[in-house]
Amino acid sequence: MKARVYIRLKPAILDPQGKAVLHSLQQLGYDEVKSVRIGKLIELEIDNSDPDVMKRIQELSHKILTNPLMETFDIKIDEDDAA
Repeated sequence: MKARVYIRLKPAILDPQGKAVLHSLQQLGYDEVKSVRIGKLIELEIDNSDPDVMKRIQELSHKILTNPLMETFDIKIDEDDAA
């Protein structure tokens, strides 16, 4: 199975990369874009034989993949997407 961990900066955290992209888009004439926030996507191929697999993914996301002071994460599981 595949687990996707979507990581985003918390709303109170400044996003200089997002600001740079917004500035570029507006310079190119995309004035309808009012805000840009940049995040990360991490895909994990997981052996789902462990009954606590979701708990383990949440644990590793919190402890290793993100900085909980600055970032939030969402996990999406797709059991049909195994390679």
